Amino acid sequence: MEALINTKYTKLMAFALMLGAFVGLFGETALNMALTDVMSEYEITASTAQWLTTGYLLTMAVLIPVSAFLIKWFSTRQLVTASLSISGIGAVLAALSPNFELLLLGRIVQALGTGIILPLMLSVLMVIFPVHKRGMVMGLMGLVITAAPAIGPTASGVIITTVGWTYIFWISAALYILLLIYSLIVVENVSSVTKPKMDYLSVVYSSIGFGGLVYGLSMYADNAFTSMTVWLPLLIGIIALILFARRQTVLETPLINLAIFKFPMFTIGTLLMFISLFIILSTAILMPLYLKGALFYTAAAAGLILLPGNTLNFIMSPVVGALYNKIGPKFFIVTGFGLITAANIGFLIVLGDSTPVWQVIVLFMIMFIGLPMTTMPSQTNAMNQLPHQLYADGSAAMNTLTQVGGALGTAIAITLFTIGQSAADKSAEFGIAAGTHFAFYFITGIALIGLIASLFVYDSTIKKN
Repeated sequence: MEALINTKYTKLMAFALMLGAFVGLFGETALNMALTDVMSEYEITASTAQWLTTGYLLTMAVLIPVSAFLIKWFSTRQLVTASLSISGIGAVLAALSPNFELLLLGRIVQALGTGIILPLMLSVLMVIFPVHKRGMVMGLMGLVITAAPAIGPTASGVIITTVGWTYIFWISAALYILLLIYSLIVVENVSSVTKPKMDYLSVVYSSIGFGGLVYGLSMYADNAFTSMTVWLPLLIGIIALILFARRQTVLETPLINLAIFKFPMFTIGTLLMFISLFIILSTAILMPLYLKGALFYTAAAAGLILLPGNTLNFIMSPVVGALYNKIGPKFFIVTGFGLITAANIGFLIVLGDSTPVWQVIVLFMIMFIGLPMTTMPSQTNAMNQLPHQLYADGSAAMNTLTQVGGALGTAIAITLFTIGQSAADKSAEFGIAAGTHFAFYFITGIALIGLIASLFVYDSTIKKN
């Protein structure tokens, strides 16, 4: 029987953590709708501007592996306070930035705070709620993970059109301050502070590994693959990740205990989460560019076009959570990836420089019916198979790879967008449509991989003979 930690404000504490993570994950994509404005204001290209999203995700991916140690070094209240404070400082810095470099720095600081609270949220929820209640709780958490980055372009579109893109950060900063005050009242200490020794070489390896992969793929947007700025970071990244994995197997206290990947449903669940966030974040950066640049909609109109899909995401997440314990994970995950794959094939068929907007709306809605059916069940089924002592490691590994999936999705999407756009020799709007269409070939392929992997899912709470 798992140890369950009783808290005075269990639901209020869960709400504080989820809302903190929501605001942080909202920040992942909130600036996507403003990229064309930022590109114009700072006179930069799309491949440079995308670092405002990729850099955010990459910072989280680098920090999250350390979170398993932070959770064992500092109390829950200390980590929540630090997370919200750091994120608030980053938001203010970004709002006041006079140039692209300081804007990027503000984004990175903001991401540091999100990188703390995201794995902390998962670890805490797993110990304050019993197994029979996790379906609904994970459904709400799935709503946070998928809805926050998905709704970013929609909400920011209205903000940009009415008051300007810097208010994306001022609003975030205000929310962080209110959340900090609220959290100081309701958040209790539930983690065991054991202060294990941290292996700093592992941190270096993981940082170089993930950073090299994302940086190399990002450079491919403006350079040939044979260019040293592309293949060298990729090679260094791969070598660093191999060294990281080998080192974890010999350390007495590894940065992340790779024994978690001996649990098959955890491994498959993490892969499916990686793919889901890859699709969410790649779509979130492409659609605003397409709607504004190819179909000539304003930021507010483009945001409203994406609203029906986001609304369905809000509706579906708690529904899936409520039905999870009755139906189990496989039905939801297979059906979800079937819908996601169908939507992406649809985008390949219809996307162009004169596509009727209703087709974009319908396909986006189909995709966001499918996504909440994959994320929450995949994550819950994965974590349920782990023993209690591996929750922190599982949370860190899953969240790291999920954010890496988002960073790679953003980087690859813009790289393919740029390649497809440069191959078009007609009007600017045709080039943007062609670039978006080209990127969806790869996204559709990733969705197909997810569909195939989903067929191997089984309920991890039922022991296999």
